[in-house]
Amino acid sequence: MDGVGEQTGGATGHGAGRMVRLAAGLAVLAAVAACQPTVKVQAPDKPIVINLNVKIEQDVRVRLEKDVEQVIEGNPDIF
Repeated sequence: MDGVGEQTGGATGHGAGRMVRLAAGLAVLAAVAACQPTVKVQAPDKPIVINLNVKIEQDVRVRLEKDVEQVIEGNPDIF
């Protein structure tokens, strides 16, 4: 043979090998894409409660302590 007919190839030539590799590559790509994690952002059913009582109580306590110090300094004979 002169090699011209061999280059065109048939169903068993290089073209079939490419198709098999392409199909295998697409199958791997589809499998990898199917395994990616999904992130969903959804509002909670119940409301979020933030308890700020500790900060308020501390703030009130500091204010009361300052007021008491001023009263004691102004009236040293209370006690």
